[in-house]
Amino acid sequence: MNKVVANADEAIKDIESGMTLMLGGFGLCGIPENCISALVRKGVNNLTCISNNAGVDDFGIGLMLQGRQVKKMISSYVGENAEFERQLLSGELEVELVPQGTLATRCMASGYGMPAVYLLAGVGTEVAEGKEVRNFNGKDYLLEYAFDSDYAIVKAWKGDTQGNLVYKETARNFNPMMAMAGKITIAEVEELVPAGELDPNEIHTPGIYVHRIFQGSNYEKRIEQRTVRPQTPKGA
Repeated sequence: MNKVVANADEAIKDIESGMTLMLGGFGLCGIPENCISALVRKGVNNLTCISNNAGVDDFGIGLMLQGRQVKKMISSYVGENAEFERQLLSGELEVELVPQGTLATRCMASGYGMPAVYLLAGVGTEVAEGKEVRNFNGKDYLLEYAFDSDYAIVKAWKGDTQGNLVYKETARNFNPMMAMAGKITIAEVEELVPAGELDPNEIHTPGIYVHRIFQGSNYEKRIEQRTVRPQTPKGA
């Protein structure tokens, strides 16, 4: 099976309006920038996007929100995107807020082939409304369903032509678990190498989970919120 494609446009060519997509990343760290830009160019809409958050207004998923391409967001955090907030409050965008650990576990459940899991997070809160609650050993747990996504789109530091992936530091975040969970997984990487060049002990996502891979380009790697220490005056 030849998994290598030329670029992001070829990788997402059969993604259609109305589909459900998982998008790796945490804030702006480790997001599949090239594939998101290709989705914006293609103009697909009515999408359900599963992502830790929606990034910022003018970058990443924020660009898809600007183009009214997203029908529903399933996320943990939405605080840095003014357009997201506007669409939510106006009723233009359907939003399902999910505790961060629950989001990760629902991804993993999908990857492991588990239809549902019982979790502690959200018990006794608005998150529990309408959900089955079951008691185990004196504690209540919520029934949470595994995600059902058409595509998972992830970004890695290095990958090989067999689809094996290595993530770098914080960019590992949600990418490995989402890579397991998509019916079709697309990976963009900063460096694509021949099969056999990656150290097997350092591979985070085995190639069996990846269906398409390409070497991306022009990564901006923005910092969502830059925090610096105040400069100490000379002689102080």
